[in-house]
Amino acid sequence: MPRTAFDLAYDELRARWPKSTEEHDIGTPYGPTRVHVYGPEDGHPLVLLPGGMATGLVWFANAAALGRRYRVHAVDLVGDAGRTEHRGRPLRNADDLNCWLDAVLDGIGAANVYMCGHSYGAWIAARYGLYAPERVARLALIDPTQVFAGFRLFYLLRALPTLIRPSEGRARSFLAWETGPARPDEVWERLYALGTTVPGRKLITGRRPRTADLAMPVLVLLAENSRAHHARRVSGRARRALPQAEAAVLPGATHHSLPLTAPEDLNGRLAAFLG
Repeated sequence: MPRTAFDLAYDELRARWPKSTEEHDIGTPYGPTRVHVYGPEDGHPLVLLPGGMATGLVWFANAAALGRRYRVHAVDLVGDAGRTEHRGRPLRNADDLNCWLDAVLDGIGAANVYMCGHSYGAWIAARYGLYAPERVARLALIDPTQVFAGFRLFYLLRALPTLIRPSEGRARSFLAWETGPARPDEVWERLYALGTTVPGRKLITGRRPRTADLAMPVLVLLAENSRAHHARRVSGRARRALPQAEAAVLPGATHHSLPLTAPEDLNGRLAAFLG
């Protein structure tokens, strides 16, 4: 089977991960899930969930630092671009995502994990933290969308062409608009743009989670220049909803340039929170 431009970009970005990274395909009722695994086998498992179209490889700038202490599991999301295959049980709603994550955690042999999600991945992580609080010891939400606030209208309008008629060019134009001078890595940008054209993607949407019911320690990191929402307003809402949460704004970052913008700062804040 010929390799697509997406496959080539995927493999190119995969080569940026530490050399000892392992590729695991975990069986779930929704099909095999690709997980990139790095770090000491006895390290506490840290599950990383990416934003839409970003693939689990987006954490390449974080894996080496986080993998010194934790067993990193970066997941390609079901229903999205990447090497996770959706076959078997239909993927219909957030309950299916919870069941899928249950199977992923079972597959990595983890009864209890640290969980970190960015954007759409943060929405999945927050909902899972409510569904299975006994399995999530600590929860980190990186510029979460549809968790504490909705999208800005002008962001949705700007994203509309990439949703109605996806193409690499439209996705690159959208990224350039949102990230401005904080442009992300070129290889990842190409992978993201090509990911919008992958057929059969099905991102699940749903209501905002009842974040006030999250019982575990929570870290909320917002991108200062995010165009998806107003960072400081979202930070204020997070503090009001979760008095026990740590909330901070990452200077210079935009929504789509994370987690690649200033990874040292992000890695340090995550490590300090996870302990």
